[in-house]
Amino acid sequence: MTKTPKASGKKTAAKAPEATSNPVAVAGAAIERALVDPLTSALKRAGLRRAQKSAGETTPAPAAAAPAKPASTGAGKPGLAVSPLAVPFPVIPPIAGVEIATGRAGFYKHEREDLLLMRFAEGTSAAGVFTRHGVGSAPVDWCKRQLAATGGADVRALVVNAGCANSFTGKPGADAVRRVATAVGKRLDCRQRDVMMASTGVIGVILDDSKITARLPEVESRLTADAWAQAGRAIMTTDTFPKGAFATAMIDGVEVKIAGIAKGSGMIAPDMATMLAFVATDAAIAPAALQTLVSLYTRTTFNCVTVDGDRSTNDTLLLFATGQSGAPKISRPGDKRLADFRDKLEHVLLDLALQLVRDGEGATKFVKITVNGAESPASARKIARTIAESPLVKTAFAGEDANWGRIVMAVGRADEPVAREKISVKFGDFYAARDGLISAEYDEAKMSAYVKNQEFEVSVDVGVGKGSATVWTCDLTKQYVAINGDYRS
Repeated sequence: MTKTPKASGKKTAAKAPEATSNPVAVAGAAIERALVDPLTSALKRAGLRRAQKSAGETTPAPAAAAPAKPASTGAGKPGLAVSPLAVPFPVIPPIAGVEIATGRAGFYKHEREDLLLMRFAEGTSAAGVFTRHGVGSAPVDWCKRQLAATGGADVRALVVNAGCANSFTGKPGADAVRRVATAVGKRLDCRQRDVMMASTGVIGVILDDSKITARLPEVESRLTADAWAQAGRAIMTTDTFPKGAFATAMIDGVEVKIAGIAKGSGMIAPDMATMLAFVATDAAIAPAALQTLVSLYTRTTFNCVTVDGDRSTNDTLLLFATGQSGAPKISRPGDKRLADFRDKLEHVLLDLALQLVRDGEGATKFVKITVNGAESPASARKIARTIAESPLVKTAFAGEDANWGRIVMAVGRADEPVAREKISVKFGDFYAARDGLISAEYDEAKMSAYVKNQEFEVSVDVGVGKGSATVWTCDLTKQYVAINGDYRS
């Protein structure tokens, strides 16, 4: 999550994906434009079906978990209470070929770690999905350019800082990224283009790269295979709990591991991936196949959550495959040996995405919104996002008011085909409206009691087709205003 120095409150217009010369990135973009390849089309349909199946559950079943850590661990912004919707950080074992270390570079006034370094084994494949925001950032530009140059092959390191987004910083910001990558490359004996970069924090501030390079020897000395929880905390900004996910999968009879962390709680409305998310596996997967998978499952996970409707300049999702598990190397995304891996990868991405909503700034409600009967899945998704991002709807959720009229309002202003005389609205199992009118079984007391739950569902049928989509969101409270009113204080 990044923050502008002064929030305008104006929703950013959608932009087309930025093109790169990277063939694997082009392959991912092609999925979004037109699924002409039969195999990819089948994979995409399967992904959408699985996402809708997952929508029947509030959240994916978590891995074995350790006790949740309070906000007082030094991560995040001081004084913020842990979200009432928080989930514990899972137990994540070492991933072969991945080493992790964290440190304090000093981008924050208060004492906390704000620097993450990951080192990967030789031959690690990488793929990424990035923000389509019109401004973008220096680290996003860097990653896209280097992945294009290497084709995602043999990526050796990742450096992440919190506290400074290094966005809207022109050539000085780009030079700062290059200097960090050069310093890391020298220390880890790799090329600067083998180093991925990510930043989060305040927009418009040039990255002081000397703060990072000065700490590199100390951080490098602490590299270990078992530091996923520390990594999750180091990248937090206004997050109130670290976010992680883990799963195992079988590839041709060999067990492989998938682990990931993410950060974000405000300026959350991904139009590509997430705020910052880093996922690693010890599977051996070729870069082109890895890119296809991450592009495909971004659509059914991170692109289906929203906190406030504002997209970030720094959104980055990077997926690394070290090839250290002993499983055979897979070159095609549709290879039948990847079936279980594809399911588990989507599970990990969805788990991380839903945790972002659970940590929405000031959130007290976790809400699943499903739209059925739309002209197409894309139309359903737009209607669901319009509902999920409506300030009037979200404040009604905060006030525990089952104000179904606001739902209908949002449906209409999505500017998608609907049949007014067929629209229905449900809160859980309770019909508020049916066939374009207030429902005959409408029961205000039951619906009001239902929305007092911390987690609930809203479903809408717009009566024109078979398209459906699910979006997850949270409420909008006074605390959201308080957090963002003094973000830089």
